[in-house]
Amino acid sequence: MMTLYPYLRPLLFSLDPEIAHELTLKGLAALHGIKALVTGKHSPQAKVEPINVMGLNFANRVGLAAGLDKNGDYIDALASLGFGFLEMGTVTPRPQSGNPKPRLFRLPEHQAIINRMGFNNLGVDHLLEQVKSSQYQGILGINLGKNAATPLENAADDYVQGLQKVYPFASYVTINISSPNTKNLRQLQQGDEIKQLLARLKTEQLRLQQEQCRYVPLVLKIAPDLSEEEITHIGHLLLEFAIDGVIATNTTLARESIATHPLAREAGGLSGAPVKQHATWVVQHLAAVLQGKIPIIAAGGIMTLEDAREKIAAGASLVQIYSGLIYQGPGLVTELVNGLK
Repeated sequence: MMTLYPYLRPLLFSLDPEIAHELTLKGLAALHGIKALVTGKHSPQAKVEPINVMGLNFANRVGLAAGLDKNGDYIDALASLGFGFLEMGTVTPRPQSGNPKPRLFRLPEHQAIINRMGFNNLGVDHLLEQVKSSQYQGILGINLGKNAATPLENAADDYVQGLQKVYPFASYVTINISSPNTKNLRQLQQGDEIKQLLARLKTEQLRLQQEQCRYVPLVLKIAPDLSEEEITHIGHLLLEFAIDGVIATNTTLARESIATHPLAREAGGLSGAPVKQHATWVVQHLAAVLQGKIPIIAAGGIMTLEDAREKIAAGASLVQIYSGLIYQGPGLVTELVNGLK
């Protein structure tokens, strides 16, 4: 798949983005299945550059961001690309279809993607069945969201329910309150709402730790569209509630960098190269607040090894990719793993 992708990409990019997405994953799974049948090996042939973060031993610094495999249908196939960790989801307590199509757009001129998927997924129970049936033994993050039909004032109930279900199976759990594609979700990053949410989740995490004799780190995923004051406020709350990690960042609502593009007015979150600079800025500000006490996982605009090195230099311990994988192909994983120490 790594060597074929440059030849396949023009064909895939001629298709509807959502159809191309599914075909690519199905093709990857088929190739992985054939290889496993021939060699008898299910485990990835990843280069190992181990690093301990959040008390977990990661095979390398390079992870798959949430969103590519929401339902966990392709865990083993994606692991075969050499990632040091995988993050599945975003998943919600109940299945939901997401926003109306079309809801995914490529902007090749900018190496960017706009999506307004809206947490389309088959629900947490389906994801857990996929996790249980996979062969993958590496670090697995599970990214949780709230159902669109759940009122914002009850959002914590969805996150707690999700945490209870995934806790026995996840290496770490990400709380996604930063997607722009679920109405009012980003309000949970503000003021007392985030404080109350973190307090409740931390209480539940510690209860589950006692009940199951296993500590599963909690990670918060934040938006790039935050002011310096908001980043500082969130950073202090992460410290106050001893949250184990933070992902910076989700997709952006900003359009300045693609203002002249015909798709610039499409609603949704922008990812890829245009978000790189601002995502790095968020990492830098978080690092200044957290002072190494809580690790940062950097996501947003990592299209090259130099981009990844920039995130590490800004204060990140780990990186995640999604749009870079779409534009550069699986070879990007190898490039990053080999180049990051």
